Amino acid sequence: MTRRIATVLIALLALCTGASAQDGRKGIAFVQAVEQGGGVCTGATPKDAFACAKKKCVAEGAAAEDCMEQAWCYPGFWSVDLFVQSSDGPHWHEYFCGWNTKELALAAAKAACDPKVRKDVMECAPVALYDEDGKQYPVDP
Repeated sequence: MTRRIATVLIALLALCTGASAQDGRKGIAFVQAVEQGGGVCTGATPKDAFACAKKKCVAEGAAAEDCMEQAWCYPGFWSVDLFVQSSDGPHWHEYFCGWNTKELALAAAKAACDPKVRKDVMECAPVALYDEDGKQYPVDP
């Protein structure tokens, strides 16, 4: 159900961004192959950005069919990449994008990693920040 909603939202965003992309803004796309790799790219359309991110995911050693579209935001503004590890061992990344400032992106990460809510994880922390151009910034401890 959640995947279906996300697919519909991505499709709606794709329809809406065609005219908006002409203003020079970029969106940001995140792709992930759980426990294998991932990719991040910016672009004027979801199609272009996801295609680029999938190529990066495959370049990290994942099979193309395992590289799943995880998030798209337009405009991209600031994004945060969280590393999350289950108490059972598997790990993955979660992405929160479209925040107006770096500080808001980090506040979203803090809320998403709240141990009172995330009782099923043994580790949850922001590992990277991205600006609208896709430039990666380290997260200060």
